[in-house]
Amino acid sequence: MAKSTPQHKSQSAALPWRRRSDGGLEVLLITSRETRRWVIPKGWPIKGLKPNASAAQEAFEEAGVVGEVSKAALGVFHYDKKLKTGRTQHVSVAVFGLKVAEERASWPEMHEREKLWTTPQDAAEKVDEPELQALLRAFGA
Repeated sequence: MAKSTPQHKSQSAALPWRRRSDGGLEVLLITSRETRRWVIPKGWPIKGLKPNASAAQEAFEEAGVVGEVSKAALGVFHYDKKLKTGRTQHVSVAVFGLKVAEERASWPEMHEREKLWTTPQDAAEKVDEPELQALLRAFGA
């Protein structure tokens, strides 16, 4: 059984969203690079950036979206990240809303991930983390 590292680490995530022409709400999911699970754009803190700006940068790098990021987190979820060493790292992820203004034609990880625009309720069914599922359901309510 893999050992866990004792300290918690923090990441920032973006929940990219937009309104459809009928007024309905859509959120953007992407696949993770290793396991191909549906997730939201997230990453480790970027030096010199506040957590919400770091989340916005991850959204561009991983999903090619840019827009207005919320100053306050929508919520937090936790997951266990498998490290290359075989250990497991417990991670706390602050999630910031990102109102998408533009979807770029090219972005750094465009060939490494898939993207899916879907309803918050459908997104909640596709992600694995129970706290992220609850956050998506609340966002769609």
